[in-house]
Amino acid sequence: MPSLPQREIRHSVCALDCPDACSLLVTIEDGRATKLRGNPDHPVTRGFLCAKVAQYLERQYHPDRLLYPMRRTGAKGEGRFARIRWDEALDEIAANLQAISDEYGPEAILPYSYGGNMGFLNGNGMDRRFFHRLGASRLDRTICAAAGGAGLMQTLGSRYGTEPEQFAHSKLIIAWGANIMGTNVHLWPFIAEARRNGARLYTIDPVKNRTGRLADRHYFINPGSDLALALGLMHVIVKERLHDVEFVSQQSTHFDKLRDFVEKYPPEKVAALTGIGAEEIAGLAREYATTSPAVIRLNYGVQRSERGGAAVAAIAMLPALIGSWRQVGGGLQLSTSQAFQLNRAGLEMAELQERSPLKRQARMVNMTELAKALTVEADPPVKALFVYNSNPAAVAPDQNRVRKGLGRTDLFTVVSEQFQTDTADWADIVLPATTFLENTDLYFAYGHYHIQMARPALDPPGECKTNVEMFRLLARRMGFREPCFSETEDEMMAGLLGSAHPFLNGIDLDRLDREHSVRLNVSEPGTPFLPFASGPCNLDPALLEYTPPVESRLGSEDLRGLFPLEMISPKNDDSMNSTFGNRPAQDQETAVLYLNTADAAMRGITSGDQVRVFNGRGSLTLRAEVDGVTGPGVVSTPSTRWSKRAPDRRNCNVLTSERLTDMGGGATFYSCLVQVERCGD
Repeated sequence: MPSLPQREIRHSVCALDCPDACSLLVTIEDGRATKLRGNPDHPVTRGFLCAKVAQYLERQYHPDRLLYPMRRTGAKGEGRFARIRWDEALDEIAANLQAISDEYGPEAILPYSYGGNMGFLNGNGMDRRFFHRLGASRLDRTICAAAGGAGLMQTLGSRYGTEPEQFAHSKLIIAWGANIMGTNVHLWPFIAEARRNGARLYTIDPVKNRTGRLADRHYFINPGSDLALALGLMHVIVKERLHDVEFVSQQSTHFDKLRDFVEKYPPEKVAALTGIGAEEIAGLAREYATTSPAVIRLNYGVQRSERGGAAVAAIAMLPALIGSWRQVGGGLQLSTSQAFQLNRAGLEMAELQERSPLKRQARMVNMTELAKALTVEADPPVKALFVYNSNPAAVAPDQNRVRKGLGRTDLFTVVSEQFQTDTADWADIVLPATTFLENTDLYFAYGHYHIQMARPALDPPGECKTNVEMFRLLARRMGFREPCFSETEDEMMAGLLGSAHPFLNGIDLDRLDREHSVRLNVSEPGTPFLPFASGPCNLDPALLEYTPPVESRLGSEDLRGLFPLEMISPKNDDSMNSTFGNRPAQDQETAVLYLNTADAAMRGITSGDQVRVFNGRGSLTLRAEVDGVTGPGVVSTPSTRWSKRAPDRRNCNVLTSERLTDMGGGATFYSCLVQVERCGD
């Protein structure tokens, strides 16, 4: 009689770049994962997963997964490699890094990573120690959230926000640049509960996405004009004395300056800038100011334009003006990340730079400007690129120049990956990386206040290694003898938790091992949480003067004359940046260009046509969809396709620029002018 399979349930945490940071239950039978589901006991995950992660075991066991170190055997970009041993790979990497450091200085070495793994240890732990000790150039990690974070800090002095559980108590919910159903789905049940109790949901976005189609009202806004809309709303609120006088006087500064400043932004002027009617602007302002509680779910699309930082700063003023921070279910959420007050300095150990050959802090290179870093002469030039937790050949702007830089024969490139991505094709050495189901790590969230810990649910296949182990081994090869390079994962996590911040009181490794997820001590559950960590809300409008982005319908006359359409490239609902780019379904979902009916008719384009989208930086071919998803003058294509899987080997970032945001040095993916023509015309 055959024996029954050995079955158990193990806990894990989704480490992908998403605000939800889901708690996972993994069913293991005879050592193999057979089911992945959301933890029903977690207050935010609540027993379900997004469509992306629900299929993660397909990725876990995919036959194309990288299992062994490899050395390039063909030309750069061809993707031809041969298997080598780990010892060979480590020796070759160490020898090249040492030789480059000796000849050009260690700043000629550039690490490149972002949100491919959101765990503290595997996202910014042993890797930071390694590159600090090496003296490599520091990476300014700006490509996603830097401008919005700077805007929040400008106004609130913190990156805190309304916790998702409180949205259930709201009476008016404004999703501003936030496709909740596509990129924050675990907030939706709380919104649905609020709507059952009479709440209204409004969306503000250049695209009527899945969330917009479910909303009570959608406002089509011109890309990059969010700052103008926020100023117009404040104009009405202040002029009609709808603001909360007591809250403003007690919890804010510079109201008098703001009152005078917003006089310049009446609804009629703002309508011409935003594409939203003057009466609609005035009506929204009145409804927002007189509905209690009202909450704004702001997301990062707003800050991906040239005035994105100022837009976030202005929008963050609105809850203070109407006093909605007083109420459960009021306020605003962009990020909750700063509440995780762990000992990051002790984890990353920037002081190791003093032991490097530099004996000082290394230069900073903005990751958004990777094309510039790889193609423009600098002192020293970038001679080595070490990529992990990212796929810059697909996600970085100005893609043609990025690939030109990656193709340099004098650039030594190492890529640690799970699959043979666009970037891996350009590598000299490829190293096989673990998935989050195979890691020990500690996790923050930027959409809730629950800190989580996970042990490996599965053993790594082949010769895959965690980032912690990979950089631990490289440190040994480089001769780094500091004790921090021998620390275990548990020692690193214990150090992280030892910050002595009151938000972490009573939370230690033993408790996390038992409970897996613990709510931070940010407030009593179910009570308002004021986000003003460093003083009152700053209403100073000094940085808020609205100027249209250079690449916009009201920007450079020369550019808009040649390229009259504004292109945005929001997240694909069923992808995670480029993480699932190997799935065939992603090829279809990211190969589409959505056009407004009038713009399509003007060009003789109908749904299903192949169209060429182009500007001065490049071009690509997509399939047209004409269905009312976008407003006039706007085209939209979901990001981010693996270029190697496209017929013309390009994705939308062949069109985007390296121009930076007004605050934080962020990327301006949504300030992008293009022209569109039907193929064959």
